[in-house]
Amino acid sequence: MAERTIERFVDTDYGNWVSTRLITGSAVMSTLFLGLSFLHLAFIVGAALFLASLLYFVYARYAFSPPGGDIQARLWKLLLDRLAWNGAGKALDVGCGNGPLTIALARRYLDAHVTGIDYWGKAWDYSKAVCERNAEAAGVAGRTDFQKASASALPFEDGSFDAAVSNFVFHEVSDAKDKREVIREALRVVKKGGHFAFQDLFLVRKLYGEVDDLLETIKSWGIADVAFVDTSSSDFIPAALKLPFMVGKIGIIYGTK
Repeated sequence: MAERTIERFVDTDYGNWVSTRLITGSAVMSTLFLGLSFLHLAFIVGAALFLASLLYFVYARYAFSPPGGDIQARLWKLLLDRLAWNGAGKALDVGCGNGPLTIALARRYLDAHVTGIDYWGKAWDYSKAVCERNAEAAGVAGRTDFQKASASALPFEDGSFDAAVSNFVFHEVSDAKDKREVIREALRVVKKGGHFAFQDLFLVRKLYGEVDDLLETIKSWGIADVAFVDTSSSDFIPAALKLPFMVGKIGIIYGTK
């Protein structure tokens, strides 16, 4: 496949995986502990730890952004390139954030209509309004729509979509104790013969178990074909971002229902 990138347009805001709230929180805590450092050595240690986390998250946010290498957009591209879909019909983006994948699918497949869903919780700098503005700026407002919903209970009938994608979302679904059930719910709304590509922390055993066992479980749901690729080892990801709590345990599950 020819090289494709996530297009950015004037007035679009796709956000960043490292939220400003996370950086602000680290800054506040480091300042607070530093202010209390005269009370005990433990507060000095705490201040140092929070300062280190602040510096790390500032670096990570920069690395994910376009000026810093646009790592998150390059990971989006890996996901889209695993979706073996001809673009005819309807697609679903589960956990769309500010809509970059929803918009990218609509731009890539000119005959497609793409729906993005997200819960848009307060912990993230994302919203439905920003999604709609981004779609308008990218010229795909007429072929995209955005709805508030939980990935654990999608408001769609079985087999409603010809394709589905999701990126770095399933592990965040707080109302699903078993994250494998979030995968199952996403697959439920894909038509038989439809295509899917999901990227998440699939290498975290506590969340998903062994990858081979996960793939066998997915096949047992009646899925025709499913495969896994480890994207955490991609050479464009800086070593500092390959920590387990960042993108050091990510991979893509993709295939045909």
